Formats: sequence, C-alpha cells, structure tokens
Amino acid sequence: MQLHALGEGLWSLEQTLRFPGGVTLPLRGLAVRLADGGLALISPPSQLAQGRSGLETLGPVRALVAPNLFHHLGLPAAQRLFPEARVFRRPGLDAKRKEVRFTDLLTEQPPELWADVLAHVEVGGMPRVQEMAFVHGPSRTLLLTDLCFNVHRAPNRLTRFFMRLNGAWERFGPSRIARGAMKDRAAVRAAVDRMLAHDFERIVVAHGDVVETGGRAALERAFASL
Repeated sequence: MQLHALGEGLWSLEQTLRFPGGVTLPLRGLAVRLADGGLALISPPSQLAQGRSGLETLGPVRALVAPNLFHHLGLPAAQRLFPEARVFRRPGLDAKRKEVRFTDLLTEQPPELWADVLAHVEVGGMPRVQEMAFVHGPSRTLLLTDLCFNVHRAPNRLTRFFMRLNGAWERFGPSRIARGAMKDRAAVRAAVDRMLAHDFERIVVAHGDVVETGGRAALERAFASL
C-alpha cells in the first residue's frame, strides 16, 4: 500500500487489485483528518498494515468507514490493527461481514466525529450498492467510490479490454456495471444534484485518476443522460 497526500487533511491509500487472468484494477482508500487531529479511513485497503507506520505519524485512527456494500474487504484487518476505532457501515453490510464489529450506521447525517469536515450525500436508486458519497470541505473535493470510474492506465491488453467492455476506459463516469445497478434513475439523478449543490472542484474516485480541476462540469457531463 502507498500513502499519498491529496490535499489539506486528505490522503490516498493506494494498492492494486489483481484478478484471475491478469486483469488489474487500481484501488484507492482515503484517510481524512478530523477536527481533533485523528483520522477516519474510508475504504481501508487490505494491505493497510504496510502503511501503518506512515498513518500513525498523521494521527490516531478514530474511525473505519465502509462507504458501500462492496468496499469492505479490508475491514477485518483494519479492525485488528485499530481495535478502538469506530466502524461505520451502510445498510445490509452487517449481514455480509459478520466477523466485523460494526459500531455505527452510515447515514446522510454526518456523525459529530467529522461533521465539520465531511458532508454526506446518499446515492439512492442503487440498492445493491448503497453508496455514500462525501464532500471534503477543507480541500473542496468530492469523494466517490464505485459510482464513477476514471481509469486511464493499464498494465496489459486484457485489462484495457475489460475496462472498454465495462465502459470505463479513459473516461470519467459510471461504468456499465454501475449503470446496470441503477434501479431508480430519478433517485440517482437527485443524488447527483445534491452533490452539485456543494462547493467542490476536484473529484477523487476509488478506481482511477483524480479529477484535479473542473470536477463539477465533469460530474454534470457524466450524468447528463439521467
């Protein structure tokens, strides 16, 4: 796992997912500095132990956050590393990860722990995903997990082929898999509109490059058809 600064009070926790056959996918978790100097880890990666020393120089880990029903694979290891941290989940994740001791339900109302740092936007209309988006105020950054991809590099042809097949190659926006998970497009559109009501310039995604500038326009283009 690699730790990179993304902005004021925001760090990227990066590793690579490897699938059978050689397909790879960049994976990004996030560390967010809280008002008390502690950290919240969003989508903590499975290789978190490799970056523990670097994280601990930034501050104590107060919270572990699973932002949807898919980004939870690193939670058991993260909880072993930081057993005192609160663990936040989306509805239904407790049934999938019974070995994790969840302490809090992640709702559109931010907990007091980070209410002055992160705003929440619940992405409705995708019941199999249940994603929560965040807006990081100090760095004016929208934080997305699986709602959008932004993959522009791949180590081999098979990965490029898979990304093209999924509609997720060299473009920012929802993949074909994400679009297939949209059961109520009006609810998804309403969530995007709530995101656009916030002040942000950048967009950070879990899979792919950071949209450094023009994030609002990029989000509007990506969902113009909804």
